[in-house]
Amino acid sequence: MSLALLHTSPVHVPVFDALRDADHPGLDLRHLVRQDLLDRAGVLGPEAVEGDVEAVVTGAVADGATAVLCTCSTIGGVAEAVGARLGVPVLRVDRPMAATAVRAGRVTVLAALHATLEPTGALLAQEAERAGKRAFEVRTVLVDGAWERFEAGDHDGYLDLVAVAVDAVTEADVIVLAQASMAGAVTRTTTRIPVLSSPRPGLDAAAAAAAR
Repeated sequence: MSLALLHTSPVHVPVFDALRDADHPGLDLRHLVRQDLLDRAGVLGPEAVEGDVEAVVTGAVADGATAVLCTCSTIGGVAEAVGARLGVPVLRVDRPMAATAVRAGRVTVLAALHATLEPTGALLAQEAERAGKRAFEVRTVLVDGAWERFEAGDHDGYLDLVAVAVDAVTEADVIVLAQASMAGAVTRTTTRIPVLSSPRPGLDAAAAAAAR
């Protein structure tokens, strides 16, 4: 079995390789990095890159992938829609995390990129409806200055800012890190509120889909 991963940053490649080695040894991962998709989606909206995402998915399947995992929260919904239309298992990395988060009640979502907030909010609403969760609150926080550090290649500075923002959250039952690139901040926090990140549960779900 082979799993293709659609990334919008090369920083995700070693993260998912390490998770594969720890949790799914033997799983063939094929990394497809398309930073341009996030750049355009951030300016024009996720729907603007749907054709390109379809081309990536079609190419991945032609190359032998049995499933595709989109690790970008901004274009994850578009990727899922493409998969449904093509009849291909295409998963967004943050859906399993969202399904866990909505069971908590009060959710605070942290994002470094503004374009991620709306898709993540919509995903949480979908999962809340699916779970029949009516008492559901979402608060969103944009981590000031974090994305600039990420784009400058200052990954430690990026994660430090995210961790500070996490520790500043008080009125929440769970904290959601909207972007996969934020996952490393979890080990830098001191909060007692559960902090959820997407890479591990997302890869678990995609590995199961690839094996079907």
